Amino acid sequence: MTKRDLVVRIAAETNIIQSDVAEVFQHALDALSAELKAGHSIELRNFGVFEIKVRKSRKGRNPNAPEHEVVIPPRAVVKFRAGKELKDAVEKLNPADFK
Repeated sequence: MTKRDLVVRIAAETNIIQSDVAEVFQHALDALSAELKAGHSIELRNFGVFEIKVRKSRKGRNPNAPEHEVVIPPRAVVKFRAGKELKDAVEKLNPADFK
């Protein structure tokens, strides 16, 4: 599903024109991005939590030249933890449907 698909779906369900839904949706995404860029976590009740975590420095290897080790520096990454309701709904899915 794409952002456009979400906008079309929300517009159809709410009877709000797509351009207005797209504008509000983009503002919501911009606000979420700004909070994450500032290092804050975002908790959306019953959906999940987005947070910034720091990956430690580690050693890596080039598969084409495994004798050479490369130091991969620490970096910040966005992590998502599903909320209880989302987690419960996903656990009820049949894994065979996703092959």
